[in-house]
Amino acid sequence: MILRPILACLVLAALSGPASAACYADYKAKQDNPLKLHYGVIELPDAACGSRDAAAREIDRRIRRGGWQLLNVMSIFGAEGLGDRKASANGFFLKY
Repeated sequence: MILRPILACLVLAALSGPASAACYADYKAKQDNPLKLHYGVIELPDAACGSRDAAAREIDRRIRRGGWQLLNVMSIFGAEGLGDRKASANGFFLKY
């Protein structure tokens, strides 16, 4: 009887698949007329974590809604890098 709950947990764990780690990027963006610049940190979906090009497409799509133009994807990193970048990103920390 005790084995059934253990077996059920093992089956559920196997079916759930591997857990994905969070992926983030830091970037620079601008607005024109008047010129404004910002540094931001954004959380990315797994599909955008594999390359800077994929990250750039995702970031550009999201920040354009706010009137921003992507200038540069600086880096892609995990959750361990968030603390170091929070103060620098200020109001653009995980905004988009």
